[in-house]
Amino acid sequence: MTHGLLLVNLGSPTSPDSTDVKSYLKEFLSDPNVIEMPKAIWQPILNGIILPTRSWRSSTFYKHIWTKAGSPLIAYTKIIRDNIRQNLPDWNIQMAMTYGQPDIVDTLQNMAKTCDEIVVLPLFPQYTQSSSKSIIDQAKSANVPIRIIEHFYEKPEYTKILAAQIQPFLDSANYDQLLFSYHSIPTAMVKHGDPYQKQCLETTSKTIDQLDFPEDKIKTVYQSKFGPMPWLKPYLKNELNQLVAMGKRNVLIVTPSFVVDCLETLEEDNVQNYQSFKASGGDEFKLVPPMNENPDFSKFLADLAQAKMNEVSD
Repeated sequence: MTHGLLLVNLGSPTSPDSTDVKSYLKEFLSDPNVIEMPKAIWQPILNGIILPTRSWRSSTFYKHIWTKAGSPLIAYTKIIRDNIRQNLPDWNIQMAMTYGQPDIVDTLQNMAKTCDEIVVLPLFPQYTQSSSKSIIDQAKSANVPIRIIEHFYEKPEYTKILAAQIQPFLDSANYDQLLFSYHSIPTAMVKHGDPYQKQCLETTSKTIDQLDFPEDKIKTVYQSKFGPMPWLKPYLKNELNQLVAMGKRNVLIVTPSFVVDCLETLEEDNVQNYQSFKASGGDEFKLVPPMNENPDFSKFLADLAQAKMNEVSD
């Protein structure tokens, strides 16, 4: 028997075709951890309004970012998995997705045939109900021996790697503003005790302590709002337009809640927010890439899994 590590990311449609996108969105937006509205109210809205309109639109966005390797989110998660396999050659390292394939429960149950214990590692530095809790719920339902790493934003090595990603960009140009942009969540979740906003602010704080850049030029914002309900603010798109209005036309953005490139970074930020910023009069718009294939990040995750397993063994 051996140790196991299951990396879990959000997921992706199997193709950018509208039928596959619709199937993916239906699974994603039917998760009660994502949408807290009662099913009797939400499902008619989802099936009657959201999916018929959003599936086609999202399909066009996925087609923009799709590569020969498929979904960037899936492709980069595979690279991280393979890098960790080199760091932990005696471990059984697999990946799964919260929505779509590979399935979390099936993967864990297959791993349990050869693993004495499995570390489950959601690829989300900060914990929130709408991402991490869904992974934890599914992992526990597999009924196999697991240990879960709920977040890693607070680890000094993580913020060191994040700062090292950012600093070369700061050194290469004269930016008026550095924006830490996190995926937003409904404010109601925070009011009900979700620690996500606090962890995002701490991530920013711990990282900027290691940056050579004026703190008064750094701000935390949020992106990727969905639906009419209030979500965490300030919104990235609005902030970009306000910065231009104030004469701050050179902006660098980092997205710490996304560890790999995905629809939000490649399409929402690098296309939609870029175009909006330029149209409003902005000049330099640069996005710091997520961790992606960064070997230091993969090594960090391997060390994190080993520490969790040692903690269990002691």
